[in-house]
Amino acid sequence: MSGVSSLKAHVRVPASTSNLGAGFDCVGVAVDRWLTASVVASEDGKTRSVTMERSGAVANLALPAQDDLLHVGFTLACAERGCVVPKRVDYNVSSTIPVGRGLGSSAAALIAGGMLASESLGLGLAREDIAALCAQAEGHPDNAGAAVFGGAVLSVKCGSGTKADAYSFSPLQVRPEIALVFALPELEIETSTARAALPASLPYATAVAAIAKAAALVQGLSTGNATMLAYALDDVVHVPYRRELFPGYDSVVVAAIKAGAFGATPSGSGSGIVAVAPIDSAARVGAAMQTAWGQIGQAVEVIVGAKPVGGATSLQ
Repeated sequence: MSGVSSLKAHVRVPASTSNLGAGFDCVGVAVDRWLTASVVASEDGKTRSVTMERSGAVANLALPAQDDLLHVGFTLACAERGCVVPKRVDYNVSSTIPVGRGLGSSAAALIAGGMLASESLGLGLAREDIAALCAQAEGHPDNAGAAVFGGAVLSVKCGSGTKADAYSFSPLQVRPEIALVFALPELEIETSTARAALPASLPYATAVAAIAKAAALVQGLSTGNATMLAYALDDVVHVPYRRELFPGYDSVVVAAIKAGAFGATPSGSGSGIVAVAPIDSAARVGAAMQTAWGQIGQAVEVIVGAKPVGGATSLQ
């Protein structure tokens, strides 16, 4: 940073849904909601300072700026390149990604921070580097892969030995006739709460079924095969242990299926529920899910994802 009074960057990162039933911790899809963030970094001032102006869906977050995941991502990127975090870091962030609804708001913040550091400080991190850093920080790569690269992505931890934290990301094909329909209640579910509900191990027969369902998910998304998708969306790994966190979960899922969806499942760790449906049934499915939530007193936002969404981008 020598000879430069301040360095700036501006980025945009999409929301993401993860799991889609059987794709637990490895399948993600970018969603058309966005976190937009900018940074001005400098060595001005006598003491270290991190500030953040928040608006939109993050306006009410009370975290100190230095603890925000945006700054965590920035710090991780600096550490990856052995770069000291600048003395003064000022952020401005706005988001349309609901927090605590299963749309990858945490991953979006981490990715935005990593990209801001790389862009403003010239760290030269590739997209794969950013995705891997954020996957490691979150403990699972599904949201990070989808948000960085866009579209539907298979993300796996494939490292071993000295490269134990290596990840691989690969695009998945989704038939254009398939839509994702999200019903997002006012209820918030913390990822830590959803993770705590999971068992330490699974019976062998359940693991065998889970493998078949994961394969069926990939095949169903690429072909639109209704039987494969219905089978894949009826998860056996995480949904049986988390469904009690969702008031009215079964009624919302049944309503989606009766309205024409192949199936429905938590979006990420919730509280949102995502249905996979033929595109010509999407509006009807969304309305049915909204009605089912409403019958238990939950106001709901419906999002229909009918087109592929691109990944994170620099706005400079």
